[in-house]
Amino acid sequence: MLETIETHLTHGGTQALYRHDSKTIGLPMRFSVYLPPHAQHSRVPALFYLAGLTASEETFPIKAGAQRFAAKHGIALISPDTSPRGANIAGETEDWDFGVAAGFYVDATREPWSRHYRMYSYVRDELRETAIAALPIDGARLGIFGHSMGGHGALVLALRNPDIYRSVSAFAPIAAPMRCPWGKKAFAGYLGDDEQTWRQYDASELVAGADAPRFEDGILVDQGLSDKFRIEQLHPDVFEQACLKAGQPLMLRRHEGYDHSYYFIETFIEDHIAHHARALT
Repeated sequence: MLETIETHLTHGGTQALYRHDSKTIGLPMRFSVYLPPHAQHSRVPALFYLAGLTASEETFPIKAGAQRFAAKHGIALISPDTSPRGANIAGETEDWDFGVAAGFYVDATREPWSRHYRMYSYVRDELRETAIAALPIDGARLGIFGHSMGGHGALVLALRNPDIYRSVSAFAPIAAPMRCPWGKKAFAGYLGDDEQTWRQYDASELVAGADAPRFEDGILVDQGLSDKFRIEQLHPDVFEQACLKAGQPLMLRRHEGYDHSYYFIETFIEDHIAHHARALT
C-alpha cells in the first residue's frame, strides 16, 4: 500500500512522492513519480530513473527538468531512492560513496549489508510491480536510465533484463565498475572479495559476455569531457570497446566543456526522453 507524501501539478501532469513498506528491503522506501496528462485517460509507458551517489528519490524530479518532455511524449517517470535508509548498520553513514545513498543497485551478499541492501531486486521487481499495480503504468512498455552510479545501475538492469526494459540510456555512467575505485569499494563491501561475483554488476563485462546484442536500437550514453570523474571512475571507453566487439549498437556522445552535474543532465534530458519514446510509444 502506497502512502502519498505530497503531490504537485506540473506541465499538466502530477509529480508525486510516495512511501511504502518494502518487503525486499525490509524497511520503508520512498520513490517519486511523474504522471503525464495522458495518464488521466489510459495506462502510459514508464521510464525508471536511477540517481547517483549522495542523491535521493527527489534529486531527479527537482533538478533535471524532465517533466515537460515526459508530458510531451506521454511517459511516466519513476525514481527510487539510492539506498535503504534507517538500517542502522555500523559505519553506513561514514563515507559518501558507500552505505547510505550509495547502494550501487546490487543485491548485497555480505553481512551485515545483505539484510537490507538489495537495491537490484527492489528496482527490478518490487518497485516495478508496485508501480504497475497502484498507478496507470503499462508494464509492457518500460525503459530505464540513470546518472553516474545510477547510470551503472540502469545499464546493468537493462542488460540483464531485456525482457523487462525495452530501452536504456545513461548520463556519465560508472561503465566499468570493476576497474574503478568507487566500484571496487562498493563491490568488495557488498559482495565480498570474489571478483567473479562482481561481473554480474559490471556493464562492460555483461556486454562482452553477451551472446547477442541486447538492444538492437542502441544504447544512448552522454559523457561530458570536463567531467572530473571520467578517466579514473567512469571508463566510457571500456564500455565503448566492449559494445564494439559484441556488436551492441551504442551512441556514445562526448561533449566538450560539460561536467558531472545536473546542469549537464538538464542540457541533454530532452534527447534521452525522445530516445526512450521511440521504443515505448
